[in-house]
Amino acid sequence: MAMERTTCCVVGGGPAGMMLGLLLARAGVDVTVLEKHGDFLRDFRGDTVHASTLRLLDELGLAEKFAKVPHRLLTQLGLPVGPTSTALIDMSRLPGPHKHIAMVPQWDFLDMVADAAAAEPTFRLRMNTEATGLTTKDGRVTGITYRTKDGETGEIQADLTVACDGRRSILRSALGLGIRSWRVPMDCWWLRVPRHEGDPVGIGGMIGEGRMVVYIDRGDYFQLAFLIEKGSDARWREAGLQSFRDSLAGVLPWLADRVDEIKSLDDAKLLDVKLDRLTKWYSDGLLCIGDAAHAMSPVGGVGINLAVQDAVATARILAAPLRRGTVTTADLAKVQRRRGPATTITQGMQRLMHDNAVGPALSGRIDLSKRTPLALRLLNRFPKLGLIPAYLVAIGFRPEHAPDFARR
Repeated sequence: MAMERTTCCVVGGGPAGMMLGLLLARAGVDVTVLEKHGDFLRDFRGDTVHASTLRLLDELGLAEKFAKVPHRLLTQLGLPVGPTSTALIDMSRLPGPHKHIAMVPQWDFLDMVADAAAAEPTFRLRMNTEATGLTTKDGRVTGITYRTKDGETGEIQADLTVACDGRRSILRSALGLGIRSWRVPMDCWWLRVPRHEGDPVGIGGMIGEGRMVVYIDRGDYFQLAFLIEKGSDARWREAGLQSFRDSLAGVLPWLADRVDEIKSLDDAKLLDVKLDRLTKWYSDGLLCIGDAAHAMSPVGGVGINLAVQDAVATARILAAPLRRGTVTTADLAKVQRRRGPATTITQGMQRLMHDNAVGPALSGRIDLSKRTPLALRLLNRFPKLGLIPAYLVAIGFRPEHAPDFARR
């Protein structure tokens, strides 16, 4: 069994893990990031880069590189206010330099961050390497065990291990950290359909006949989130492809001329929606951030933004103790104190949306052909109120700035 040593071992090469790796490496910390796959290509990963993340890229000196990555800027959000109409939320009044969000394939974004990190001498990325468990000594986490795609096994000893391995985190499960979960009313099918000239732009949604669909303009196609009642995936698949096509066209009639492009229900990828968070994000020698600490609902598309902001705060708080070799649980607690409130508030907003919009929509209690909910009527009547949801989605609570040591 191979034995290795690093100062910080980051498990998971998603947005939180890659951003943390880059920032710590720029602080001169020896950091190893493990990613179990051989590349970042994953369909229907979150592809939203928020205004606060775009500002962070500016501060890191990566704006020019990001401009070369294929992306689409969206300046409007659409909320349903009738059976066929939407209220447009304009992001042009957002504070700061970026009055939009960007849609970019996540693999391109992660490749860009990985390239920037590779320029730092203390950064190492291990692809095709899956963490399989934790190593401990006297009650303290001392590193991880791993297995490569070729079957090689080994250990990486580290002063600190950071779990960025998502909502099904192996590391948080191995340690048995306490978790609080909330009921969610839906799961989500992700799929894509062609986009035609004259179709809506930006991000929008519609409710109808006990169904809810969100569409995301990706240029030549729409990425669709078809929300279904929690646990109903098997029932929908049993009903068959044509039933699904008819349901989709019933909610968004302007898609009726292309639902036949969906050739199989295998084209619909299930997201098992969860909403939870750890009661304590850390143990001696281990810290969880991003989805490993708090699984977010897809409502608002804010999970990636929170994960990136977690990474920035973690780097700023822990870089100096890591360089000194003196990281304590008190240091790890500072990360949770910094990022916990933003997570709690955001999840609270998502629960409100679940209880007052998504749940009633899927149960048929919201019928836009008869009555539009008060909040949507107000947004339609007073467009300036749209700055509130625009800010919450594009910037979020307590956005983080790049630490001085990471700026270029």
